[in-house]
Amino acid sequence: MKQRKILLLLSNGFEILEASAFIDVMGWNLEEGDKTTRLFTAAMGNDVSSSFNMHFKVDFTLDEVDVDFFDALVIPGGFKSYNYYEDAYSSVFLNLIQRFKNQNKIIASVCVGALPLAKSGVLKNKKGTTYNNSEYLNTLKKHDVVLSKKSIVIEDKLITSNGPSTAIKVAFILLEMLTDKENTLKIKTLMGY
Repeated sequence: MKQRKILLLLSNGFEILEASAFIDVMGWNLEEGDKTTRLFTAAMGNDVSSSFNMHFKVDFTLDEVDVDFFDALVIPGGFKSYNYYEDAYSSVFLNLIQRFKNQNKIIASVCVGALPLAKSGVLKNKKGTTYNNSEYLNTLKKHDVVLSKKSIVIEDKLITSNGPSTAIKVAFILLEMLTDKENTLKIKTLMGY
C-alpha cells in the first residue's frame, strides 16, 4: 500500500490538543492499522512554541516543504495571546495553504485554524465554520466563506471545525479519507472511541 504523508502545520501559539489528535490517530494507524499514514511537522523555524508556552522541534521549516511529497495538510488553531496569528497570517504560511489547494490535496483545520484558510482564499464561496465567537465568524464572512452551524464542515477536500473538542473527530475523518472506513473503525475501536 502507498504511504500517505500528512503535514501538520504549526504556528507559534498552536493549541496542543488540536495538534496531538492527529499525531495520535495517524501514529496509531502506523502501528496498528494499515500502516500507511506518516505525519510530519512544519513551522516557520526549527522550533515552535505552543499555547501555554510548550516548546517543540519540527521536521521541516516552511521553506523546506515540498508540497508534492504530502497527501494532506492539517492546521490546528491557537491562541491570539500566544501570537498565533503572526505566523498563521504570514504570506509564507498562506502561500503554503494555497499550494496544497492548487494541487487538490486534503486540508483539515480545527477551530480557528479555519481563519488562515479563509485569509488564503481557499474557502472563498465555500461552506465553513470556526470557533463560535463573533470576531472569528466575522473574519470568515469577510473572506466570503458561507457560514455553517455544523460542528464539522467538509467541502471540496477542505475540513473546518468549531472547536478543540472536534479535533479527534476531524483526525478520524482525515484517516478515513486517506485510508478507508473499515481501517478507521479499527483504529477508533483500538483507541476506545
